[in-house]
Amino acid sequence: MIKLPKTLVTSLVLIALALMPVFLNNYQMSLMTLILVYALLAMSVDILAGYAGRTPLCHGALFGCGAYSVMYVVTVSGGSPWMGALIALAVVLLVSLIFALLAVRTSGVYFLLLTLALGMIVWGVCQRWTSVSGGENGLRGAIRPEWLLDPVRFYYFVLCVASVLSYLMYKFVCSPFGLSLKGIRESESRMQSLGYNTTLHLTIGFCFSGLMAGMSGILYAFLNSFVSPTTVSLSQSVKGLLMAIIGGIGTLFGGVVGAALIIVLENLVSSVTERWSMVLGAIFVLTMIFVPSGLLGKFNSLMNKESDQKAH
Repeated sequence: MIKLPKTLVTSLVLIALALMPVFLNNYQMSLMTLILVYALLAMSVDILAGYAGRTPLCHGALFGCGAYSVMYVVTVSGGSPWMGALIALAVVLLVSLIFALLAVRTSGVYFLLLTLALGMIVWGVCQRWTSVSGGENGLRGAIRPEWLLDPVRFYYFVLCVASVLSYLMYKFVCSPFGLSLKGIRESESRMQSLGYNTTLHLTIGFCFSGLMAGMSGILYAFLNSFVSPTTVSLSQSVKGLLMAIIGGIGTLFGGVVGAALIIVLENLVSSVTERWSMVLGAIFVLTMIFVPSGLLGKFNSLMNKESDQKAH
């Protein structure tokens, strides 16, 4: 099997994505846009789970904070979408910092449970603070600028934003700082003995990861023009984590593969049977048993194994 350069593979994927509107109808275009949005969420989860060794269950809440904030600014306060997006990012950064300060000193199951509890607090606030969040009814309203109302134009806009953010996340995890997060994942005590402030590193990593999740939430609000407590619920966090796991934890771009697979399967299976969640659950279980490194992780390991064999 020929191993193509990463730059060439990336270019081919971007060209394929750019050509999608030629072959897809409006409904399929909305699914493709949704895949890009959730791919950002999955990649943001992978920054912590795959590179820092901290598996979060609060990114659905950060995703929802971004969505709720931009919806509130535009539909309730009457602000512009771009001002709403900036305020939403500030809100997400603040919430991420609070979460990080509370959670980064823990690890393993304690980190998992603490981030789960923090996410549930956000869900409870959105459920009960009806004067701001709308309670169970949520917030509704078209918040896209006029020039983004066309589905194809909006798809290209999301594709451009997702490409830029994906590149930023790639540079982040490949930077010396990203390598320090990998070191913390392997042995936090060893990194501390080498003079690294592991708490500060994890806090910065958490905040950057949270910002990316918030950006995906803002794009989600632009796409759906509606948010509710479901947007910040535990199921949202679990979905982002499962996308990262199925694609491949520690691969970053596995989140794109996982998001595409889950979104497409959700729509295909749900059109065939009402028990679609059971089918998806079985697929997740089989993936964890037979491909624990994820689809992209498995592919990378096969490619590396073939390269080693050729070298010998």
